[in-house]
Amino acid sequence: MDITTVIGFITGVSLMAIAILQRSWKTGLPGLSGLLAFWDMPSAFITLGGTFAATMVNYSFHQIVEVFAIAKKVFLQKEENPLDIIDTVVRLTKKARIMGMLSIEQEIKGIKNSFLRHGFSLVSANVDTETIRSELETEITFLQERHKVGQEIFLTMGTYSPAFGMIGTIMGLIMMLAKLEDQSAIAGGMALALLTTFYGALIANLVFLPVCGKLKRKSDDEVLIKDIVIEGIISMKMGDIPSIIEAKLKAYLPPKKRERRIIGK
Repeated sequence: MDITTVIGFITGVSLMAIAILQRSWKTGLPGLSGLLAFWDMPSAFITLGGTFAATMVNYSFHQIVEVFAIAKKVFLQKEENPLDIIDTVVRLTKKARIMGMLSIEQEIKGIKNSFLRHGFSLVSANVDTETIRSELETEITFLQERHKVGQEIFLTMGTYSPAFGMIGTIMGLIMMLAKLEDQSAIAGGMALALLTTFYGALIANLVFLPVCGKLKRKSDDEVLIKDIVIEGIISMKMGDIPSIIEAKLKAYLPPKKRERRIIGK
């Protein structure tokens, strides 16, 4: 689980709740009354319902369902250490040079990284270098396209939610102005007018846009890992010695992240 994402959400919500409670005490609203003043079901329906409805108009049902599966990576996917990939490539290359490709076939089957496992299987099948590179790079291209759609959907929701917050504000003002003589209608209209804008800005800047940014970073990290795999597999296929392969692959990493003792497992 990506603990920083969870901490970020909890911290953001907690700080806003604390600020609301402190302000509530100053204005004479005791306890949870201040928090309850910021809850309005119609406002939530307008903001969230409108955002999701507009998103469904903009994208296919399949894309929307798929994006939530992609979004699970934000919370659940453990970051892969590129040094683990480099160590595996160097170790198996060294063993294959000494004992032959048949000696590493069982180890290839046990590799958890499916992209790396596929690359080794292509080398084991004696596929030519250009075909290996083309096949693996094609897989990266389609991976980036899938991730791009996921990022776009969250970016779209981050754009629509403030817009529907403003729509709710306009609706609230219309309700308020339509019944100026009714004091209860004025209060309800003002609540709707202000809370929808608040909800739209909050969910856009605390949920949708941060998740979009996190997905982009996760995608970039995954592509980096796959680029390292391709370079390692091609170098192995071309007969480079393990020390040269290790130097090539570590060149993809910042200097401070090239040592196991610094980044850890």
